[in-house]
Amino acid sequence: MSGPPGRDQLPGQGRVLAALALAQFICSFAGSNMNVMINDISEDLDTTVQGVQVAITLFLLVMAALMIPGGKLTDRYGRKRCFLAGLVVYAVGALLCAVAPGLGVLILGNSILEGIGTALLIPPVYILTTLLYPDVTSRARAFGLIMALGGIGAAAGPLIGGLITEGIGWRAAFVFQALVIAVIVLLSRHLEDPLPPDPTSTFDTGGAVLSAVGLVLVVMGILAADNDVRLMIALIAAGILVLLWFFRRARAMERAGAEPLLSIGLFRNRTSNLGLITQNIQWLLLMGSSFTVAAYLQTVRDYNAIETGVIFTAATLGLLLSSLSAERLAKRRPQRTLVVTGFAVTITGVVVLIVLAGAYGGGWPFVPGLLLIGLGLGLMLTPSVNVVQSSFPESRQGEISGLSRSVSNLGSSFGTAIAGTILVSGLTEGAYAAAMTTLAALGLIGLAAAARLPRTPAPGGTPGPAATTPTAR
Repeated sequence: MSGPPGRDQLPGQGRVLAALALAQFICSFAGSNMNVMINDISEDLDTTVQGVQVAITLFLLVMAALMIPGGKLTDRYGRKRCFLAGLVVYAVGALLCAVAPGLGVLILGNSILEGIGTALLIPPVYILTTLLYPDVTSRARAFGLIMALGGIGAAAGPLIGGLITEGIGWRAAFVFQALVIAVIVLLSRHLEDPLPPDPTSTFDTGGAVLSAVGLVLVVMGILAADNDVRLMIALIAAGILVLLWFFRRARAMERAGAEPLLSIGLFRNRTSNLGLITQNIQWLLLMGSSFTVAAYLQTVRDYNAIETGVIFTAATLGLLLSSLSAERLAKRRPQRTLVVTGFAVTITGVVVLIVLAGAYGGGWPFVPGLLLIGLGLGLMLTPSVNVVQSSFPESRQGEISGLSRSVSNLGSSFGTAIAGTILVSGLTEGAYAAAMTTLAALGLIGLAAAARLPRTPAPGGTPGPAATTPTAR
């Protein structure tokens, strides 16, 4: 069984997919558009580049820390209800940012409320897409559109944010986000939940707290690297200990017959594990390079928001070209091939960025590297998601979607925190090269994981487990 016949042709299905794709777009946009507002925000709110970096990183971190609980809540309250609740919380946060008098209120609106809203609305995007598109080829098409808009949101965030900032002001960029949320709510009128919510589903509050605290401590430790090495080590060590506590607790709950926040069984799937690693590194590369290049252009080469955004159109173009080819590529090539090739092209782009930016002045040396990064990331974002989501039946889509999005957003947090910490410790040519070299080295880890994915036939041939083994609830 693969679901009701004609599910792809349900009335309003196009508008539903548009709503899901726009939701991914605006959340990705929020993670990158502030990169070109660094100078404007720091001057207006009387803070520093590091203060703005903390706000950006905390937004990504809150998403990562709460994405697993957010995915779990969809089982209990329903995917549509969580999706709409997330949109409302996100819009409130965006409007609060638009009137923020200082960095504290900006962090409350952007890092906390927008982060919570995203953690509520993003897991339903991936669960609903997996359920509404039963075969891998149609799912690749749907995920291709969603990941294309997500990647474009991240890559075009600097350009759109730059245009709005220079034309109106940085606060208007948050009003823009609220307006997009309103459009998504209108498009969601035709959204129907394929599975009924289960009010009897339990929620592991203790596990949610432990997982969130552990992730926060690890990322805060990375952020502390340029100020106090001993504090960095202490925070990271504490975070690892809390996360180990979380996993030991989950294992004990499963043995006792209770339902933990995250089933340890999810990590027994080798293909999914490798796919999660590639997702983490992909978003680390995207957000890390975006922050590093944007901060460098503005603080070292004195580019304004629009000039910085225009340079980033190269990455946007690359992402658009390769992401929108997801369906055609899924029919012709194994997903492993696409992910491996994507990492190779992206790492090459990072190396080109380092070499050309160090040898030449102006903005054009950044274009070839950013184009390659966009092409590479667009090539592998969709197959990585498809590999993970298709590794589990419908009954586990809430868990795996939350885990998948948490891992991806944790990668975004790591990218901004690691590259940003290296960069803000000394805004020079050397710091830029060191940050980008670190990203390239981390990209090699993703390439190694991708190379170990199973050599399966092109995914257009056989539906994945989520399509073939739905479980009644």
